[in-house]
Amino acid sequence: MSNVKWGTPESLRALLCELVSWQSRTLTEGECEFAYNVKAKLMELDYFKENPSHIALHDAGLGRHAVTALYKKPEVEDTIVLISHFDTVHTEEYGDLEPLAFQPEELTKILKTRLHELPKEARIDLESGQYLFGRGTMDMKMGLALQMALIEKASIENWPINLLLVTVPDEEVNSAGMRAAVPELVRLRDEHQLTYKLFLNSEPSFSQEPGDPNYYIYSGTIGKIMPAVLFYGKETHVGEPMSGMTANFMASFLTQQMEWNPLFRESDLGESTPLPVSLQQKDLKMEYSTQTPYRAAALYNVFLFKRSAAEVMDIFTEVAKKAAEACNTAYLNICKSEGVKPVGQVNVLLYEELLQHAKEKLGAEAVAKIKSKALENPNWDDREKSIRIVDSLMIQCQELGPTMVLLYAPPYYPAVNTSNDPLVIEAIELMKKTGIEEFNLKVNQIHYFNGICDLSYVSYKDENDGWTAFERNTPVWGDTYSIPFTEMQQLQAPVLNVGPFGKDAHKRTERLHIESAFVQLPIMLETLIHSMVSDTKERQMS
Repeated sequence: MSNVKWGTPESLRALLCELVSWQSRTLTEGECEFAYNVKAKLMELDYFKENPSHIALHDAGLGRHAVTALYKKPEVEDTIVLISHFDTVHTEEYGDLEPLAFQPEELTKILKTRLHELPKEARIDLESGQYLFGRGTMDMKMGLALQMALIEKASIENWPINLLLVTVPDEEVNSAGMRAAVPELVRLRDEHQLTYKLFLNSEPSFSQEPGDPNYYIYSGTIGKIMPAVLFYGKETHVGEPMSGMTANFMASFLTQQMEWNPLFRESDLGESTPLPVSLQQKDLKMEYSTQTPYRAAALYNVFLFKRSAAEVMDIFTEVAKKAAEACNTAYLNICKSEGVKPVGQVNVLLYEELLQHAKEKLGAEAVAKIKSKALENPNWDDREKSIRIVDSLMIQCQELGPTMVLLYAPPYYPAVNTSNDPLVIEAIELMKKTGIEEFNLKVNQIHYFNGICDLSYVSYKDENDGWTAFERNTPVWGDTYSIPFTEMQQLQAPVLNVGPFGKDAHKRTERLHIESAFVQLPIMLETLIHSMVSDTKERQMS
């Protein structure tokens, strides 16, 4: 069809390169501009020229916007939501090639003159001519390009199903874009009388291990939560070490217990979550001095399948109590051998308990001032603000020390899985059949996408309100960070992730498989959507 802009492999490749050229690294000006650029690009389509109100920008904070674009077939309710993100990670690792990180054709060409700089697998892929290199080619502007092409084709061919494109900023840090988009999805559903049938993401297929050549699609996404702790000891001069207790001494016991702790591992549908690790551990001294570090903090990464925030906090509390017990035993033994009186026993406290104590001691107004001072610091992100709020409260409540104060730090990604949904089972069988018959491509199913993605914020189920433990123990909740749990529970439809094959996301050698992206995926995604149309007609007839 001559009037289809993005209907050929060549035109789709040109669209991808244009999207990549609009650099949109998280928390840069480019991320703010991207939404306007993609809206303008979609407005080139005849459908949106005739229906300009069907494209909208939605505030996602810090000058960034999510974009929604709705192709609406009159009298049809069934709707597939096409989800993508447009921010990318940064590009320092490209070195002197950084100016070309967002120019895939040029970068791929110049890398051929510098093969010796590449790891063996990347070198083989480059020489094969089957890959396009560049930041965002794989993760995940190709997914957005594919979805833009779908919505164009649907509008020209008058497909009897609605498509709602949702592309968001800030997936790579806090998912602020998707969290802002969720209430808009509820509003658009009600305004246009839509029935959400499927949430379809097109994040790329990730290797399960280095060198893995297999192609995967995903019927869910792994969850992630970040238990954190403030260690509050007792200060002293380095010349009198037994007159105090360093926070680092306390921290060493909990981090030993948290790293790779199998208590946090979950298994489901033959898959397991990776073990927890510490993401950050530091003392809070701002400068060197001979005063011992008596305040420290740690952040721990925990992956989820089924557990709620409440269940994870229960396990974290038990682990912390065990660590405190070991810490106290070791400390008392040292005190005994040194013949000194202990400064106290390390205890374990939840943030909500500290907050209640502080309000009773200082008054709600004083506590609000302490919190607002930390929240207003422009140099601290949500994680640092969380720690500093707890630190500031503990400084005013030192009678509770020495202690480990347990809390949650953002972000929180709930796990979602719809592997057992009949529609998803049929869709996966169709993708496997299409892959083999059309391209001799074996399509493999994974139940939980292991790259963390925005599907975490739809199809949310939590019958016991376990999320309230997150709300109560996240110091920045409701101020600089929140999750629209109530609206998420209204967005009940199965999830699926079908995207292009690529390698080395977040690395200098990030690259996209050309045939997968520009030949295979357009046909596979269109086949998937047409099957939903057939299913809709069958249901209407029955």
